[in-house]
Amino acid sequence: MKHLLSAGDLSRDEALAILDTAERMHAVQTREVKKLPPLRGRTIVNLFFEDSTRTRSSFEIAGKWLSADVINVSAEGSSVSKGESLRDTVLTVAAMGVDALVVRHNASGAVARIAGWVDCHVINAGDGTHEHPTQALLDAYTLRSRLGDLTDRHVAIVGDITHSRVARSNVLLLATLGARVTLVAPPTLMPSGVHSWPCDVSWDLDDVLSGKASGDVDAVMMLRVQRERMSGGYFPTEREYAISYGLSPERLDLLGADAPVLHPGPMNRGLEISSVAADSARSMVLEQVQAGVSVRMAVLYRLLSGADEVTV
Repeated sequence: MKHLLSAGDLSRDEALAILDTAERMHAVQTREVKKLPPLRGRTIVNLFFEDSTRTRSSFEIAGKWLSADVINVSAEGSSVSKGESLRDTVLTVAAMGVDALVVRHNASGAVARIAGWVDCHVINAGDGTHEHPTQALLDAYTLRSRLGDLTDRHVAIVGDITHSRVARSNVLLLATLGARVTLVAPPTLMPSGVHSWPCDVSWDLDDVLSGKASGDVDAVMMLRVQRERMSGGYFPTEREYAISYGLSPERLDLLGADAPVLHPGPMNRGLEISSVAADSARSMVLEQVQAGVSVRMAVLYRLLSGADEVTV
């Protein structure tokens, strides 16, 4: 595997291999000295043209725990802010002999273009409203830790589907892993062409969570309402959205006792998720953050070391 650009690029065996490697990497987080040697002498550049806390930090920690040299470059601190083109900036950084670029960009498809310009490995850390494959991998890792094998498990993904790269990557990866996915959103936040995706679609959250729509739900993932990407009225008011599509305490009770709640963050408490749901015992939000480091260690290791097995 040369690059990781889309969750759809992964076969079932490749996805499971990354998740299995991440399980072994997880042991590093409990050590006093959190270092492994396999990427010593390798250089990774986190090239972020869009703000990020969780993704950039976890990629930085992942690279450093694997003993790579990690450099962070943001749009504000690069020549892009002076008018340099994306292509020239990327080629300049790659010419310094880096081994991998971890790229986040606000334009859909930008990371795939970058992969065509350079010889080093490229990892998509989120491109516009297109995809975020490592987020889908860490979500699958988190679900697997609670539910085991995801084959035939039913996962509901709820919220701003139109602007969510997380939703797209999760649908592709979960389908590859054998899970059933139901997307739930108001029609205005459901993207065109969604009926061609490998998932079910519903506009009634209560029917889905109660199992009336397509069977019992084994897990629910709430998505952030991305107000910064919206221009126009996607829903009348925030209060109406919360009433119709927010994970309230009452809706939490519709789920089975063992059904986990996920959210890729950052959360809009009181909008797509109530504080009761976010802080409940079934919430796995912090487990997702923790899984992000293990999964990104696994991705970097498998791309850069060329090995299939790791000794922790």
